[in-house]
Amino acid sequence: MNIFRTKAASPNAFCDTGLKRCLGAFDLTFLGIGAIIGTGIFVLTGIAAANQSGPAVVLSFILAGIACTFAALAYAELASSVGGSGSAYGYSYAAFGEVIAWIIGWDLILEYAVSVAAVANGWSGYFENALTAIGLGLPAVLTKAPSMGGVINLPASLIILILMGLLILGVRESSRVNVVMVFVKVLTISVFIAVAAFNVHPENWTPFMPFGWFSEGTGGKPIGVLAGASIVFFAYVGFDAVSTAVEEARNPQRDVPIGIIASLVFCTLIYIVVSGLLTGIVSYKDLNVASPVAHSLQLLGYNWASALVATGVITGLTTVMLVLYYALTRIIFAMSRDGLITSRLAKVHPKTKTPVPIILGCGVAMSLIAGLVPLGELAELVNIGTLAAFVLVCLGVIVLRFRQPDLPRPFRNPFGILLPVLGVVSCGALMMFLPMVTWIRFLAWLAIGVVIYFTYSYRNSHLGQAQSLKPE
Repeated sequence: MNIFRTKAASPNAFCDTGLKRCLGAFDLTFLGIGAIIGTGIFVLTGIAAANQSGPAVVLSFILAGIACTFAALAYAELASSVGGSGSAYGYSYAAFGEVIAWIIGWDLILEYAVSVAAVANGWSGYFENALTAIGLGLPAVLTKAPSMGGVINLPASLIILILMGLLILGVRESSRVNVVMVFVKVLTISVFIAVAAFNVHPENWTPFMPFGWFSEGTGGKPIGVLAGASIVFFAYVGFDAVSTAVEEARNPQRDVPIGIIASLVFCTLIYIVVSGLLTGIVSYKDLNVASPVAHSLQLLGYNWASALVATGVITGLTTVMLVLYYALTRIIFAMSRDGLITSRLAKVHPKTKTPVPIILGCGVAMSLIAGLVPLGELAELVNIGTLAAFVLVCLGVIVLRFRQPDLPRPFRNPFGILLPVLGVVSCGALMMFLPMVTWIRFLAWLAIGVVIYFTYSYRNSHLGQAQSLKPE
């Protein structure tokens, strides 16, 4: 069985594939910012400071950002040379072969689907708080999953269905909405920085590293700066979504690398500044709350700023869902086009130029999951799945440098394979600091994927069928 058959990197990946080429570098950068700035800055910053890192959460963000930078440079090189809308799935198909590509594609489906459903749950909580504040709160049974004593988390389900309609309309329309909402949440963050900068109390930064670099906390849960880095890594999930837009970018070989790197650099700087100010205006011990940024402003007496931050959270989480939902559909589109998932899904609407069957199927499925399942710790699967994808993308750069040295690379990592090697080491190290239960769930999901590959995908692979028709 030729399970390691590879797809050749082809210039056709940058030609017309049926999707609408309408995104420039500006759109792609905002696509990345829309995906990255959300739960991480408004929620995880405080929770990681309170439970893992203390004021040294700044170091956690820096370490996670460095690991992501290595991965981002690898994504940029492969996006400009291999192309395609499949992101790490497509790059693995070219570098390692079909079975590895399937496994990472299966992993990405989990990563993005769980991310959207998890963020929808968080969005629902903030939206319900806003409704309650103006006297229009929903009954409790319509804001909780059945296992939590409710009937359905209605806001979480509805927001996904609304985004589904927006994505069906077209990627250009979705991008415009994303740009507007990104401006709103960046404005919100700017207000927080302006207020916090004049209310810093340096004594809150002492002790700076109360949990050290790494140790074992209550119940065996990892704590410390390194453990914090593996948690706040979730804040960076999303820049890789830019690489799924290759087939809808006007000049993909130039604009996609710009979008990936620019969005990551901008968001990393924002995270460092916000986390430093947040732990400087209040004690890190007071930040283990659902909305630490808004909570810190309330403690300072700036209720108007706290309300503005709540608005920023709602718009911020909306853009995160929109971009991750978009990325999920494009990865499934690429897998379906290759025959590893039923090819019936790889249909592009002639008017909107969007894969409507995939958008509909994903939207309904994620809407039900968000409404009926409290995801809880399942969100940690997002981190380990993303890190696994980053490791393979970095390895992909190394393999293709040796296997296809003459492959045109409009964007090329400097210093040879040094940065991709550092990406493998750093992302792999962050995986080691995640809880064992997360590893067990992750491996169980991959095992299911392996079964599906050998029972369906291998036999229906278009690459395999094409090779079987070639004369001996």
